[in-house]
Amino acid sequence: MAETHPPELTLNISAVERDTGLSKDTLRMWERRYGFPEPLRDAHGERVYPLEQVEKLRLIKRLMDRGHRPGRIMQHSLDDLVTLGSLRDAGPGTSIELEVFLRLIKAHQLPELRRHLSQTLMKQGLQQFVLSTVAPLNLAVGEAWMRGEIAVFEEHLYTEQIQSLLRNAVSSIQPQGRAPRVLLTSLPHEPHSLGLLMVESLLAMEGAACVPLGTETPCSDIVRAAVAHRVDIVALSFSSVFGEKAAVAGLTELRTLLPSPVAIWAGGACIERLRRPVAGVDLVGSLEGLIDRVKDWRALHASL
Repeated sequence: MAETHPPELTLNISAVERDTGLSKDTLRMWERRYGFPEPLRDAHGERVYPLEQVEKLRLIKRLMDRGHRPGRIMQHSLDDLVTLGSLRDAGPGTSIELEVFLRLIKAHQLPELRRHLSQTLMKQGLQQFVLSTVAPLNLAVGEAWMRGEIAVFEEHLYTEQIQSLLRNAVSSIQPQGRAPRVLLTSLPHEPHSLGLLMVESLLAMEGAACVPLGTETPCSDIVRAAVAHRVDIVALSFSSVFGEKAAVAGLTELRTLLPSPVAIWAGGACIERLRRPVAGVDLVGSLEGLIDRVKDWRALHASL
């Protein structure tokens, strides 16, 4: 008989998905491929996960966000993962401004956090705010969580503040309707929306016409939406928890289904891990690179 834990010491697979940002399919695939996680079974035979495994899954997800491949860290102990997560990447440390934001997050001062973020947005402008504040702050918040300085709920509250602020900023931009016309979405099992919202913000500042479709859209629906809205580009976001093979398969299928004149742009932490190009897909390695892609697209199509 499989070992069981008291219900209060375990989480079901849906709760683990919400808590870690790892999809159910990813959890099951890792279980088969790596032997971790090792879920128990409840009285109904459903997977339940001990809290210590959930904590390790959170750390693995954070390390993947920083570019680590899951197969190379999956068998590390919890202590080893904590140590690995505490090592900062080479480059400048967290700026004083980011430390102010982190302090407000930890102190649960949401009105002050929003006011400070809003002031920074007004000073920097939307494009620079996304590139110079939101992108490094996302990383700083993730690293603070890995060091045990920020709880999961605090990170979620921070994310909601950023998303609300960016949505308001994008909605206040007078639409220019300039080409390219870009449809923004993600494939099924990719629920993360902050990356898409950051991309939409940058595109809007470049005057591109954006068609935000939300997350987790089947390929067939992406094609129908692309045709209906006569888009020039379909832009997709892939977070670190999305599998490389699944990303390549989804992009390949979408390229087959979409009309050939419609370009596909793909970006995110998962895409950065791909070792080979995907035929007919433009892999965007950074947010700054996205701006260059828009300029290159316009230059190319101005001569046609």
